[in-house]
Amino acid sequence: MNLDSPARRVLTLAPMPPEKCAFALARYSRSPDSIHQSLEWVRSHDSRKFLESFYFQYGHASIADLGHPVLCLEGISELAATEIEDEPLWDGQARSSRYQDFARSGFVTPPELEPGDGNRYRAAGAALLEAYTRTHARVAAHLCEKLPKPESMAEDAYRRNIAARAFDVARYLLFLGVPTGVGQVASIRTLEKQIRRLKASEYQELREIGGEMAAACAAPPACALEENAPREAVAPTLAKYVDADAYTPALRQDLALWARQNLPAPASLDLPGVDLVRPADTAADIVATLLYPVTDRPFRELYDLAAAWPAARRNEVLNLALASRGKRDDLPRQFRGGPYVFDIVMDIGAYRDLHRHRRCHQYRQSYTARLGFETPPAVAGAGLAAEYRAAIEQAHAAAAALPAPASHYLLPFATRSRFLFKMDFAEVEYMARIRTGVKGHFSYRQVAWEMKRRVEEQEPDLGRLLQATPPWVEDPLVR
Repeated sequence: MNLDSPARRVLTLAPMPPEKCAFALARYSRSPDSIHQSLEWVRSHDSRKFLESFYFQYGHASIADLGHPVLCLEGISELAATEIEDEPLWDGQARSSRYQDFARSGFVTPPELEPGDGNRYRAAGAALLEAYTRTHARVAAHLCEKLPKPESMAEDAYRRNIAARAFDVARYLLFLGVPTGVGQVASIRTLEKQIRRLKASEYQELREIGGEMAAACAAPPACALEENAPREAVAPTLAKYVDADAYTPALRQDLALWARQNLPAPASLDLPGVDLVRPADTAADIVATLLYPVTDRPFRELYDLAAAWPAARRNEVLNLALASRGKRDDLPRQFRGGPYVFDIVMDIGAYRDLHRHRRCHQYRQSYTARLGFETPPAVAGAGLAAEYRAAIEQAHAAAAALPAPASHYLLPFATRSRFLFKMDFAEVEYMARIRTGVKGHFSYRQVAWEMKRRVEEQEPDLGRLLQATPPWVEDPLVR
């Protein structure tokens, strides 16, 4: 072979079952053969035996990054979609609440609810969807009066923009139980971790979905774009090795117990809705992050406590975090970090949008109605303030009467909760620039703007590099 003038240096491969793709590329990397020869080898050998030996038994994890199954999950709750998407190395999209009317979609009832609680849940869910429908119609009419159609804009484009902006407001009354769909492309390794995590979830719906994902991987594809596409099982070997993750639930339980027994009374800190912490003590940062999801305390309070503790007390938490770790378990994600730590109190709807950012590390506290809810300005403009408040408060009261965690399904998107985002400066810049644009939802625009302001306050020389559009700059008919 003449390497000075190869006939063809770049070759594309036709689609093949993900496990066979992983087998072919792994074999290609481990031999001097061409890709043509490696594919011939794969056709005559069993990919399942290869993966069982080299990935699941010997632990050559990178092999499982070479195959990428495509999965679609339909009719799942927004709560389930959020948990499904909670993978750092994940590509996918969920259905948008901006372009679809959820009024007739119904909602998912948590399967763990007893009949009586189920009836109460369904009544409260139906009331929220009725309020959602009324709010959308009233806000759309209000926006038509406030924003007449420009002469240069086509009527159908104008109506679509008005409807979308009205859905931006009405979506605050959607709740975590409304149905959605998610399409994802993930490596076999990520899919394995995802299924194991879902099977160990506190939510029954997610435990069931985890089992269904494994079963789907063991079966031929349910649908194919091309008529002659391969009909072999998508990832049959993966499906055999996805027991529920035992480590993460044990870790959470141990940390929650330690926090209840050892943390002092909560401090009364007056903090902004977006608080930026720049940790200087790595051990204190990790300890605070471990405790954050199992408490309802601000990160700054936990970090200051951990920084003041003697090493022995911090080591109690660190050792506890690793006590139940198995041979194949990664370090908990709380050990990952970034120099910019944003503790954010925001509505669930804004979190659903910002949660899509993968170039950062994210943690959340348990969903709760304790922090109140957001009210978009257009609600008052449309004369709906009292009706909107009543709908949210009734939903919160109904959720409080239901057992946790099923009660979380009834929380409207307007509900505030506490979320932690850790990132480097490049991601701060990206979020500030992208998420403050006039095409964005006003809720997360405000969050991204406050992130920029916190950086400017603490690091003016870097803060000046952050390009962002102020939330008061609007162009509602831009999409």
